[in-house]
Amino acid sequence: MNKLTQSLPSIGVLSLLLAAWWIAVAWSGSVIFPTPWQVVTGTAELIRNGTLWLHISSSLLRVAAGFGLAVALALPLGLWMGWVNGAYLTLNPLFQILRPISPIAWIPIAILWFGVGNASPVFLIFISSVFPMIVQTVAGVHTIEKRYLRAAENFGVSRYTLFRQVVIPAVLPQIVVGMRIGLGVAWLVVVAAEMIALRSGLGYLIMDSRNAGNRYDLVIAGMIIIGLIGLLLDGGMRLLEGHRLVRWRYAH
Repeated sequence: MNKLTQSLPSIGVLSLLLAAWWIAVAWSGSVIFPTPWQVVTGTAELIRNGTLWLHISSSLLRVAAGFGLAVALALPLGLWMGWVNGAYLTLNPLFQILRPISPIAWIPIAILWFGVGNASPVFLIFISSVFPMIVQTVAGVHTIEKRYLRAAENFGVSRYTLFRQVVIPAVLPQIVVGMRIGLGVAWLVVVAAEMIALRSGLGYLIMDSRNAGNRYDLVIAGMIIIGLIGLLLDGGMRLLEGHRLVRWRYAH
């Protein structure tokens, strides 16, 4: 079965939703809520005046900065906590307390500490994505099959070699899962932060379109673009699962 055939059910569902949307707007006679075609023309307007690419690039740059910082901290810290029991016992309770706190709850603190510039959403992205990656990395180390470690010990390898050639390759699939979850949360958070504190980005586009003349065609366009970019980001992370260093864990 080729990819086009596999996509037909999804295309059919989307077509039905678009038709239902169009019929509902026409039946209700709404003069505020847009039809799908009005959303298309609104998107074309954003493309023509160049603001769409500005908002998309602003959001993506903030996500890249915050997520990159989270990866740089979470992966070594998670590996250390998973490998050293004392580190796990010391830090895990703290992270388990902080992890359930909604990233949105950090918005007032972020504004207080960093103001209303780019640093606030970068901090929010960092704080929201770092914990899933830490937890997933620690879990990956803790679930390594003992036979791998015993086999390495039987060959008399050093702890450094054991960690580099056994532990890290074994935990890579869990790291990819943590990164995928963290990136999804990061994309959600940057949109919420931009709605409150900034003057660029897709979140700002949605709120500004609502406040400046009830441009709900642009509101819906922004929502759809956010969803499409989120789908592309998730697809990019899923490609990592096919990397030769990771795909063994997903082999059937």
